[in-house]
Amino acid sequence: MANLTAGENCGELQVALDIIVGKWKPIILFHLMENEKLRFSELQRAIPEITKKMLTSQLRELEYNDIVHREVYQQVPPKVEYSMTEYGHGLTPLLVSMRSWGTEHLAHLEELHGKDNEEPRC
Repeated sequence: MANLTAGENCGELQVALDIIVGKWKPIILFHLMENEKLRFSELQRAIPEITKKMLTSQLRELEYNDIVHREVYQQVPPKVEYSMTEYGHGLTPLLVSMRSWGTEHLAHLEELHGKDNEEPRC
């Protein structure tokens, strides 16, 4: 394997991280991955710590990147459902691996520092 200088060929990694990085995006994606479709209010209930404004912002970014699909039903009251796109499902192995690593990391921290670690949110 070639030895790369710092920053060389990291552009692709940065693009990927820009799409999924953040406090809420992975959690939103996990909920959408585990449920075929969720309404905005269902996502809010599933992630009570997130503000309405932040949830809207994160969903719009994920929609822009074709990770999440937003379906608007023309009815009264308005109904909007979110789901992962076929393209977005390509992130599933990465998200599952991140969750698995997080579980292992919590166990590792417990061994190091005791039970004062925060529980996972999804």
